[in-house]
Amino acid sequence: MTSTLRAPWAAATERWRQWWSARLPPSDTLALTQRNVYILPTAAGWMLALTLLVLLVASINFQLNLGYLLTFLLAGSVAVSVHLSHATLRGLQLRLLLPEPQFLGAGALLQVQLHNAARATRYGLAVAVRGSSAAQWAWTDVPGQDSATVQVAFQPARRGLQAVPTLKLETRYPLGTFRVWALWRPAAQVLVYPRPETPAPPLPPAEPRTGGSGQAPARGVGEFDGVRAYRRGDPLKLVVWKKAARSLATGTSGLVSRDTQQSQRHELWLDFAATGLQAPEARLSRLTAWVLQADRLGADYGLRLPGRQIAPDHGPAHRRRCLEALALS
Repeated sequence: MTSTLRAPWAAATERWRQWWSARLPPSDTLALTQRNVYILPTAAGWMLALTLLVLLVASINFQLNLGYLLTFLLAGSVAVSVHLSHATLRGLQLRLLLPEPQFLGAGALLQVQLHNAARATRYGLAVAVRGSSAAQWAWTDVPGQDSATVQVAFQPARRGLQAVPTLKLETRYPLGTFRVWALWRPAAQVLVYPRPETPAPPLPPAEPRTGGSGQAPARGVGEFDGVRAYRRGDPLKLVVWKKAARSLATGTSGLVSRDTQQSQRHELWLDFAATGLQAPEARLSRLTAWVLQADRLGADYGLRLPGRQIAPDHGPAHRRRCLEALALS
């Protein structure tokens, strides 16, 4: 019986949230004023109100002057706390920094900057995605005439370009008897790359260049076309220094050099149709792992997707271009 009553209530609550979120104009900046800051008593606030009512009734019945004094002293403190709680949020300026792309399965981090133009410090501010649990709130204090930055995490449900969810700013300062909050709907979007396949499979064999001849030679363990294990006497300009720095940091000797003769005859292509998998998402996951692996080794690689082809290249810009193509395909 309880579950049957809870389901319609949850659906009605969700519809109410969607309707309320649709009323919020999307913007990456927000100024908190009296129009968009809300306040309601907490459970402790309602209990305090009940206590004050009991004290007042008892003071009237027994004609207790000290009871009147205590009752109105507490009531005055509550009235002052209402003003302080509302003023803690009112006047804040919020700005969302541009979100960095993230991989599916990893929590995306949103950086929210809070600017306080007033001279007084604002205490006990919390920011989170609307509907988050208490453990996911990011707390901070904002000094007077200064700014503070908090990081808010959320879990994207799918790859691609995702809208930033509605954020909620809240405080219960100073007594915890009132909850003051504001809702914010950012206009920014975050790019979510496909989840890389783990463990990463070996890179595919290189293909002969257009107009070239011959077949790709067999690869040894830990090698792939265009890159080979370091040999004594190799010129320093052929060493893949990104891989060398990582090897030195981990205490290993996995140095590799570019195989210039082989790279002139063959080129590495990461092909959507050559992943050996059936499901489209699984293919994108494998291609993502290959892109990351080829980038770590400093190799030139190209990407073939249905309706799109990215020529072989290397470097951070090429890696980002390939990952963006995988995310939006």
